[in-house]
Amino acid sequence: MKLTAVVFLAATAAVAAPATVTKAVAVLNPVGASGVSGTVTFSRAEGGVKVSAHISGLGEGAHGFHIHEFGDCSAPDGTSAGGHFNPTAQPHAGPTASSRHTGDMGNVVAGKDGTATLEYVDTHASFEGESSVLGRGVIVHEKADDMTTQPTGAAGARVACGVIGAAKAE
Repeated sequence: MKLTAVVFLAATAAVAAPATVTKAVAVLNPVGASGVSGTVTFSRAEGGVKVSAHISGLGEGAHGFHIHEFGDCSAPDGTSAGGHFNPTAQPHAGPTASSRHTGDMGNVVAGKDGTATLEYVDTHASFEGESSVLGRGVIVHEKADDMTTQPTGAAGARVACGVIGAAKAE
């Protein structure tokens, strides 16, 4: 009987053990009547997490692009996602700064057709530990992030929100 219990517990632990996350996706939905939508894919990469974004419905120009504290897009204005994700209490800055919020991804730049794409490797983001982006929110803002105004970059209202969830590995 004891052997059966040990085998059962071992099998249960194997089933319950979380798999290592190598890919995550946030599906961006419009905040209010903005019409902004898209997808942001996060993939494990050499030196960090590769961020790939495709966003449509934007006005031409730069728009702040951040990971926020909470994976909650329920508020009509997107504020339920909280502030920028900043687990190490760093100042707001651009995505290439050595000291910055983990959530500081800079700007996406939309062309005349309202679409923006972005791809880079983020050295601060992770899928585990205090800098894990899993379950956090991605926010696109109406205006450009100036990379200096504390703590938000003066990027204005939120126009799209999505929750970062683990995705099937390729």
